[in-house]
Amino acid sequence: QVQLVESGGGLVQPGGSLRLSCAASGSIFSINAMGWYRQAPGKARELVATTTTGGNTNYADSVKGRFTISRDNAKNTVYLQMNSLKPEDTAVYYCNAHLTVAGRLNPSRYWGQGTQVTVSS
Repeated sequence: QVQLVESGGGLVQPGGSLRLSCAASGSIFSINAMGWYRQAPGKARELVATTTTGGNTNYADSVKGRFTISRDNAKNTVYLQMNSLKPEDTAVYYCNAHLTVAGRLNPSRYWGQGTQVTVSS
């Protein structure tokens, strides 16, 4: 019913930039929030950044000042601009959406399939 499709991952050198995109599609009635999480090998999944429909944003301390989350509500799409990338940013990045499916009362969380970001020289 709902799909989150991510794009934009890849290999980049330290100090470089990447832009991730995630588009939500399907029988969506409303979206409360969208965001990005990441999971490095051997580590738990962690929050990177989130944004609400009203424009409130939240960032992990480790990415503040380097990453910027933005959202196009008309397209149900969220972006993550990542600058000054470091090797420790290497992880699989997952899109997340907290949304209400058409015909249902309560919102649920949905995840994308993940996109690999590798920062290495």
